[in-house]
Amino acid sequence: MSPFARNAIVLGLLCAVGPFAIDMYLPALPDIESDLGATTSATQLTLTSYFIAFGLCQIAYGPLSDVYGRKAPLYAGLALFVVGSIGCAFAPSVEWLIAARFVQGLGAAAMGVIPRAIIRDLHTGIEATRLMSLVMLVFSVSPILAPLGGSALIVPFGWRAVFVAVTIAALIATVLLAVMLPETRLAHERIRGDIRSVLGHFGTLFRDWHFLGLTFIGGLGMSSFFTFLSMSSFVYIKTYGMSLAEYSVAFSINAVGFIGMSQLASRLGGRFGMGRVVMGAVMAYAGFAVLLLALTLAGFTSLWVLIPLLFTSFAFLGLVIPSTMVLSLENHGPIAGSASALGGTLQMLTGGAVIAVAGLFFNGTSLPMVVTIALTAVAALVITMATLRPRAIAATCGMSNICQARSIEEEG
Repeated sequence: MSPFARNAIVLGLLCAVGPFAIDMYLPALPDIESDLGATTSATQLTLTSYFIAFGLCQIAYGPLSDVYGRKAPLYAGLALFVVGSIGCAFAPSVEWLIAARFVQGLGAAAMGVIPRAIIRDLHTGIEATRLMSLVMLVFSVSPILAPLGGSALIVPFGWRAVFVAVTIAALIATVLLAVMLPETRLAHERIRGDIRSVLGHFGTLFRDWHFLGLTFIGGLGMSSFFTFLSMSSFVYIKTYGMSLAEYSVAFSINAVGFIGMSQLASRLGGRFGMGRVVMGAVMAYAGFAVLLLALTLAGFTSLWVLIPLLFTSFAFLGLVIPSTMVLSLENHGPIAGSASALGGTLQMLTGGAVIAVAGLFFNGTSLPMVVTIALTAVAALVITMATLRPRAIAATCGMSNICQARSIEEEG
């Protein structure tokens, strides 16, 4: 196995631990609500608390990985994740489950931020996008198989078995980290760890409007999918009467589209430039999301409308997410951990806020979910148009001098 493929597999599996803890227990949300005697909003808070912890703690893991190397903070995160997973498995109440999910999110944050910094340590430009796409291919197995695996566990063993499974997954990831992944942040590359330096780096990032724009383009895209995560089981199972197995298949369809398109990101970026790829993909993603909203408002609420249009819209996110991740880190190699941390924190906090607000309007139908997805898609398009103007696109076009020169010539 080549080092490139090995790195993709290990980083992908590390990245998958966090989503695994989300996707596998989604089919269990109605059962958790019933078993713990909780309200729908309280049950959804088990997802929101995870996202908030995941987002907030990234801000710490990133600088720590710049100062102490990438692997030590990953080990700490995996340990926290295991503790939180065990707490979830034995939760006697929904309040306990919300707290344990928060601890789980604190640990998962390490796997959310540090693998992206490792990719930036190893590669830039199209090669970085290629590795990012392969990593997403590996960890995207989670939204395809995890709901099916969750359903297979929930029916015979109950929802608590899901958290036993994610504990085992985290332990396997720990072994792979120790055996197969070398340290990519060598001692001579590490930066000072005092508060003043860390805050200075964050200040630099906050003044970089290009970094912030790319971060929120990806963040709003993620928010639309997070909204689907938090509401889809209630909509599909309770409103449309799907079984757990049927819901798992319907959920997985979106992941297939996302995975398939993400594998085209580096190829299209090399041909047309990453900036143009992001612009076109966001326009398509927003267009299909708005079309779905218009049809829903017109009374076309059939699953034969909902599922295909969600599939198409989320498929274009497969081009947006890896491309914006790579572009946002491209100019911040020396502080890649801090940049990944700040970007991830802002994205996850955005996602958590969107879920919390959308949950207030949830009425058992698909409309609140569809409205939220359309609004976040339109907001992402507005930011894309402001961030990736022609001259900005030229600066990021394929991250190559040839492509940049071509863009500048086209601008005249």
